[in-house]
Formats: sequence, structure tokens, C-alpha cells
Amino acid sequence: MQKISTVNYLSVENISKSFGERTLFKDVSFGINKDQKIAFIAKNGSGKTTIMNIINGFDEPDTGQVILRKSIRMAFLSQDNNLQDELTIEESIFASDNETLKVIEAYEKALENPEDEEAYQKAFDGMDQHNAWDFETQYKQILFKLKLEDFKLKVKNLSGGQKKRLSLAIILINRPDLLILDEPTNHLDLEMIEWLESYFSKENITLFMVTHDRFFLERVCNEIIELDNGKIYQYKGNYSYYLEKKEERIASENASVDKAQNLFVKELEWMRRQPKARTTKSKSRQDDFYDIKEKAQSRRKENKVELEINMERMGSKIIELHKISKKFKDHVILNEFTFDFQRGERIGIIGKNGTGKSTFLNLLTGTLPLDSGKVIVGDTIKIGYYTQSGINPKPGQRVIDIIKEYGEFIPLSKGRMISASQLLERFLFDAKKQYDYVEKLSGGELKRLYLCTVLIQNPNFLILDEPTNDLDIVTLNVLESFLLDYPGCLLVVSHDRYFMDKIVDHLFIFRGQGVVENFPGNYSDFRAYEDSADVAQKEENKAEKKDWKQNNPTGNLTFNEQKEFQKLEREIKDLEEQKTKIELLFSEGEVAENDIEKKGKELQNLINKIEAKEERWFELSAKMEG
Repeated sequence: MQKISTVNYLSVENISKSFGERTLFKDVSFGINKDQKIAFIAKNGSGKTTIMNIINGFDEPDTGQVILRKSIRMAFLSQDNNLQDELTIEESIFASDNETLKVIEAYEKALENPEDEEAYQKAFDGMDQHNAWDFETQYKQILFKLKLEDFKLKVKNLSGGQKKRLSLAIILINRPDLLILDEPTNHLDLEMIEWLESYFSKENITLFMVTHDRFFLERVCNEIIELDNGKIYQYKGNYSYYLEKKEERIASENASVDKAQNLFVKELEWMRRQPKARTTKSKSRQDDFYDIKEKAQSRRKENKVELEINMERMGSKIIELHKISKKFKDHVILNEFTFDFQRGERIGIIGKNGTGKSTFLNLLTGTLPLDSGKVIVGDTIKIGYYTQSGINPKPGQRVIDIIKEYGEFIPLSKGRMISASQLLERFLFDAKKQYDYVEKLSGGELKRLYLCTVLIQNPNFLILDEPTNDLDIVTLNVLESFLLDYPGCLLVVSHDRYFMDKIVDHLFIFRGQGVVENFPGNYSDFRAYEDSADVAQKEENKAEKKDWKQNNPTGNLTFNEQKEFQKLEREIKDLEEQKTKIELLFSEGEVAENDIEKKGKELQNLINKIEAKEERWFELSAKMEG
């Protein structure tokens, strides 16, 4: 039987890194081979980012080296973008050495000047010669899926999320041999995440990524590398396999520690009996004693949150929503929405960006005014609201000072309590870290601290808006454990599907334009339901398309109609992007009162133009399909 050779793309060989007296990791080694899809898992502060920086050449190890195979093209998607502010989205895409993209760029320019038929024909022939038609379709699909259809928009006018998506699009379009990703699902809504997940799982692409999205890990990765207490552990499988094998490893390690502890007690007695003058033999046994002592004291500190919280009693009335409505000009968020929350309710909210999920939470908490309807909050209800804005600490404040401003303890059952310091410990702030200045904390640590300030207030109705952003997997497990024990009502907006599956029992699905569906189940139940509906719809569409083709026996497009068709596609996308931007301004309440009428007319004008151009596009499509 012929052995299949493995092509190594990158090798990490015995790298070490220390900062002062603190050793992050020592003699770390692993490799990345062709077609592997590897997830890199580690706690915040354990050296994960440092290893990523060393691999990408932004930092150097104290010892060891990283070797990249010759001629391998490697690309890195970081949390920071390296885009040029003055370039448009289209110019940013074309600002690479990809020859096919240069051909497409020439063709796009020819489309903008259709009167120059000679230049157009030359560009058209170039597309044929380089087989660029499929490539153009693929890259436009990537931009469409990442909602970057307005090609003329400049980078400096993009939001942080749009810049991250543009950086991702550029990397995907250029198809490097090895792709290094740092939290690729941040700033993506569920629809985008699921598309990217499907794209990576189908494509023959080599990946090395850091992500906290465990569904993404489960469905994309075929190997997991974990950095734990300065050591590397490799698991040849997906996230479920990793969890199973890690549990076995920890049980084995703890059994070894127990054995070492028994031996340590015996050796300690021997050490105490020894005279000051020692033989060579006893000196050797002394050295062994210190090794045994180190192992005996190495039992893992697992952060498990098992709390029987003694919340304030909840009355029969929780929160009632009576026909609540909200819209920004023509953009409807809610339309006479009614719902009565019950005790112990655990609801997740999902929907595309811009459908009003965060607005709904702000209406519920009174942060935004309603257009009509009523929100009635029961007398016994104490709301804890975790928003995306976070906390604004004063200069010179320490971690423990911040949390004590909100509360000193949480009461538990049977007269027990958990102090502010103990709560911080459970959320991975050890005793030393609690006295660090807040300005020294990382983004993920600030999110953790903010969570603690909400929880220490002991609310009985907890509202969380994207609580999983910037949290590592270890912290997510701690938060999930806390919420599983939480006895109050829970309302959560999150794009973390694993998190939602674990802690909510049903969903509000925000469809847009005021449509909110109440779905009885978790996220996986919802996906299964949607997928079965999609299959039925596709079969129906196939039948309709067949009938439509038979009833439209028209010819192919002429040369000028081809140009018109391509131009219409571009114009429709541009108009749709402008329409979305105005709708977003209305939905976020950012239109000045004296501009509402003007923006409303502008929006209606765009809608009319889109309808007219789409009608012509369908005419040409019918001819092309004929």
C-alpha cells in the first residue's frame, strides 16, 4: 500500500517566551500541514496572541524558530486592519498582485465606458483568456455575502465591522496557501457566520485559527491544538472530540497527582528524619523529593461556578409588553408586539444586523421611548442590563474597586453569600489580578469585569446584549455555568450559537420590518426547522423555473444587452447599499428631526429606481435563460 506523503507548510520548533520573571511558554513545538484546519485554544493571558504574533513575524521567540516552507503564500486576518483609508472597497480588492483580479479590474473599467467598444472587446477577450468569469462571480459572491456591495465606498467611511469584513474578503478572494485567522467570526451576523462556516468546510484550504465560536470549531476544524499551563496538547478531531479527550487527560493527570501526593507525605517524613550531613545517595533522593513535591502541588484549579443564588422573590407579574410599536420613518422595528414574560423564562434573540435586536432591549429597559403601547415591569423585578458599550473606569481605579461600587456580595441559599472578591475569582480574576489597575486589562478582561458588575447587583431579570464578544472559550464556559445555575429570567442577544443552545429554551426571531416570530426551541432546533423549510422551497422553485423556461422561448443577449445587463447588476447593488444605509440611520435614530422628510423622500426615490432597474434586469435574464 502506497504511503501518502504529508506536505508541511509551517513548523514551530521549540519556541519559548518570557516577560521578566514570568515564563509564558517553553519549548513549544507543532506543525501545520497542507489541508489541515487547526483551531488554537488557550486562556486569555497564556501566550496565545504572542504565539500568533511569532508565527506571523510580528514578534520573535526568546529561543527556537518558526520555519515557513518556500513559495508558500501565507495571509493573516488580525483584529487590526491594514487597509488604506483613501481607497474604495473596489480599489482595496484590486490592490494586490493577483493577475486575474487585474483582468477583472480592466473589465470593470470598460463597463463604465461602454461607448469605447474596442476597449470593451479587449477587456471581454481578456476575461475569456484568463477564465475570469467564474472568478468574478466567486469574488462578487464573497462581497455580497459579507454585505460589501457598495464598491465605491471609501475605507475611511466604513465602520469597524465593515473594515474587518473587507479584510476577510480580500484574503478569501486572493486564496493564500495558508490562512491564519484571529477571531474570524467577530463582526459577522449569524447568516454571514454560517456562510463562512460552509465556505471553509467545503474549500480545500489550510487554516490555523483562534476563535471562541465553538459551532465554527465543531464544523470547520479537523484538529485542535491547546496551549495549557505552558504546554502544547494536540487533538486529531473536532471540538466534541477535543472535549472528550481533554476530560480523559485531566482525569489521568489528577490521578498522577494523587499518587504523587501520597508519595510526597512519605518522602516528607524521610526528609525530616535526615541528619544535616547527607550521603550522595540521600542527596539524590532529596532531589527526587522536590520533583515529587512540585507534581503533588500541581493539581489543576478548575473554575466551576455552582451557585444556588438566593434572589429577591419574584411576584406573579414579571414584565408585560402590550402592543408595543417602534419605527424610524419607514423602517419598522416593532408593530404592536405583545408578550408576557413568565418566571424562569430563558429567551434568545436572533436576526440579521439592523433588524432591531438591540433596539428592542433598549425599549424594554426604557432607554428608548416607545411610539405606542406599554411596557409594564412588576414591582419585584430588578433588571440587570449588560450592553455592548461596557464600562468607563476612572483613571487609577483597581479591579476590586470597580465591582465594589456596584455591590459587596451576592446572597446564596442557606444564609451563605459570595463576596465581590470571590465572584471575581470565579470569573478568572485571581487575588493578584484584583488589585491591578483597570487600564492594564485587555479587551476580554474588561468584558469579564463588566459582567461581574452586572451580576454583583443580584438582578432577577438579566438582559445580555452580545455577552460573548471578546471572551475566550474558558471564560465562556464559566459564564455558561453561572447562567445555567441562574434562577431568574434571562433575555439574550447573541450570535454565539453554542452559547444560545446551552442556555435558552426558545427564541425571538427578528425578521425585519416589525416581524418577530416566537420559536419554541433553541438555535439548533430553529436551524433544523429552517433547513427543512428551505428544501421544500427549493423543490417548489425548481418546478416554477421549469415552467417559466418553457413559457419564455426567447433568444440570447446581444452584445449591447450583455453590457447593459452587467451595468444593471452593478447599479442595483449600489442602489440597494444606499437604501440600506438610509434605513439603518432611521433604525438607529440618527436622522435629525428636520431631515426626516428629506431622507424619507430620498429613500422612496431609491426604492422606485431599484424597482425599475430590477424589472429591466428580469427582462434581460429571461432572454439570457432562453
